[in-house]
This record gives sequence, structure tokens and C-alpha cells, in this order.
Amino acid sequence: MNLQNKKIAIIGLGYVGLPLAVEFAKKYAVIGFDINQDRVDKLNSGHDSTLEVSDDNLQSVLNLATNVGLFLSCTNDDLKDCAIFIVTVPTPVDKNNRPILTPLIKASETIGKVLKKGDIVIYESTVYPGATEEDCVPVLEKISGLQFNKDFYCGYSPERINPGDKKHTVTKIKKITSGSTPEIGIVVNNLYASIITAGTHLAPTIKVAEAAKVIENAQRDINIAFVNELAKIFNKLDIDTHAVLEAAATKWNFLPFKPGLVGGHCIGVDPYYLAQKAQEVGYHPEIILAGRRLNDSMGEYVATEVLKLMVQNDIAIKDAKVLMLGITFKENCPDIRNTKAIDVYRNLVSFHMDVDVYDPWASEDEVVHEYGVKTISSLENKKYDAIVHTVAHNEFSGLDLEVLIKNKAVVYDVKGNLDSKFVNKRL
Repeated sequence: MNLQNKKIAIIGLGYVGLPLAVEFAKKYAVIGFDINQDRVDKLNSGHDSTLEVSDDNLQSVLNLATNVGLFLSCTNDDLKDCAIFIVTVPTPVDKNNRPILTPLIKASETIGKVLKKGDIVIYESTVYPGATEEDCVPVLEKISGLQFNKDFYCGYSPERINPGDKKHTVTKIKKITSGSTPEIGIVVNNLYASIITAGTHLAPTIKVAEAAKVIENAQRDINIAFVNELAKIFNKLDIDTHAVLEAAATKWNFLPFKPGLVGGHCIGVDPYYLAQKAQEVGYHPEIILAGRRLNDSMGEYVATEVLKLMVQNDIAIKDAKVLMLGITFKENCPDIRNTKAIDVYRNLVSFHMDVDVYDPWASEDEVVHEYGVKTISSLENKKYDAIVHTVAHNEFSGLDLEVLIKNKAVVYDVKGNLDSKFVNKRL
């Protein structure tokens, strides 16, 4: 297959899809498709609100010649000339932590309406092993009327985007690839290899590639759960967890994980996809779910620890003024999806505290829409009974805490990087 003459469609223009679309658009004709008209309009103006792609980088590929460049659209008809479709829609979980495949199914329906003989559909969204061929392919076949692996083909190449990371960007992260036949696997691999400077790894099957994706983040989740449990133990023993980890890290093969709040669209979600599939085939995953339960409990734990510190300092709990530094799921990133900082907030509020949330990275409108919480835009002339540092944005390291705290105020540092002379306790 001559890839150079094939038009590529990227379905979903979020943290994963947009950087991928921009990189492909430097070599191919690319249609970036998203159902969110406002998102498409803002991107067409040359700005990415997620900050994953710089304005200069985005604008450099917009409106170029027809044989190369990026065209952004919400219109299904614009997908008709595409021969390769790459799906990068989100795959979240519901309130009971069950996988939600609706965006994936809807994207497959959209593609099915324009699918032609010889086309290839590649999925990048996180799924459990088997989802591509068992859940998505039937939709493609039903809508298109075409036959899988005869008329059209599929691939799976799991995304490895790390939001906010300007070092490990899409082309600098080694890419796993796979295809529904050995021949298509080579085509898919060659496609990604044409833009991924870090190289590619061709997996033998789609299921292997799917499984590799979910265990990457399940492994990290379990490791963080371990150090979170250590933090709880060492707290009871009155030992500084960060000091312990720093000492242990002098051993050459010690893994440098730190305690914290584990949210986001990958680590906080992917293990549930693997657990769901395991349970469907009759196996109850003990370690995976135990790690998830422990990490999911950390918001409540942090809030309770703050409460204890306030009681010890004779601070009245009801209507106490509390500042929470950070609401995004990680540092130096505007992404608020599945943030566990909200668990800290909700638990503090449940103690009848008056909590201000300050986060220079988060969109005020998005936080209100997603969580019903109104953030503050300034700390000027503010004084607090307690400060909880939940997200390690660079802006927080330079804060003058002395002007923000009242006489007996307490400071709880989840991230462990505030000025120690003001910190009462670290996680």
C-alpha cells in the first residue's frame, strides 16, 4: 500500500488525537474530526486549549496544500475520501468503575458510514483485550455492509501520551503497533514508523497490543498503591515517608515511585478495563483491584489527615477557611479528567469547611461544568486556617505561604515539595 497517497482521518481531537493529527499532517493529508464544534472552531483559530500542541506548531500545518496538511471538521462527509481512520476518543469508566465504550462505538458508527473496500481502521483508545475485534469490528461491519479482513482491515496502536509532558511527546515515545492480518500489521507499523522517531514495536496480534496498553498503567497504579500504603504505615510510626524513599532509592534497582493522588485518563482508569475483562472470563483480579481501592481512598485519607492536624492545633473545624492548591489531575497541565483532587475537596467540604480552590492551570468554566466547583483566580488578601497542596504546579513552589496562613494554620503537603519550614505534614 502506497501510504503517501492515502488520506488519514483522526477521529477525536483531544489530548491524544490532536498531537497525532499535527504530526501526521506534516507528511500526509489529514482530516481531524471531532463532534465538538467549539473545539474544532478554536483549533481552526490556531489555538489548542489543552496546551498539548503549541500555537505555532498547530498553525504550521493548517490550510496547507491538498496533498499534505491538516483540515479540521465536524462534518461526516469530509471523511469520505479517507482510506485510513485512526480512533482517539476517550474511554472512561462510569460511577461504578465499569468501562464506557459508548464513544468508541459511536466513532465506529461514524466510520462505518464512509468505510470503503481496502480501508484500514486503527484504534488508539484504551480498551480491554479483545475490544477492537469483539466490540468495534461488528459495528463497522453492520454499518458499512463490508466484511472484516476481506473488504476492510483493523489495527491497534495504543496511545502513550502523557499530558503536560513536553519531553516525552508523541514522536518521542516508542509506539506499539498491530494489525488484523500480518500484512496489515506491517502497513500499520510502517505508517507510524514514518512519524515516530523513537521507533515502533510490531506486536503479533491486536489482542497483544491491547493487553500491553492496559498493563502499562495497571503496573504503575499498583506501584503507587504500594507507596501510598507505605505512607499510611509510616504516618502511624511517625516516620517521614519521603525521607524513607530517598534513602531506599540509593539501591540501584529500587523503583522511584512516590505517594500521591492517582487520577487522570490512564492510570486511574485502565486497570478497571483489564479487571472487567478478567471477571468476564471467570477470574477475580485481586492485586489490580486492591491497588485501585487503595489509590481511590487517598482523597478521603488526605482530608482526614488535614482534619486531625486542625484539631491538634485547636482550629475550629466548622466554617474553617481552607485553601486547596490544585484541581487538575497532575502538575503543569490543564487536564481535570478523573482528578482525585476533587475527592480531597469533597471530603473537606463534608466536614463543613469553607474551601477555596486555586489552580492557575485549570479552566474555571470546565471545573464548574465537570464538578460544580467555582475556583478562585487570585490569592490576594486571603488568609487561611489550613492549606492543602494537592497538585505540584510550578507556580506553587514560589508561593509565599507566610502571607496566606493565619496564626495557628496548618499546611499539608501531598506532593512533598513545599518549603518544609511551613509544612506540618507531608503525605
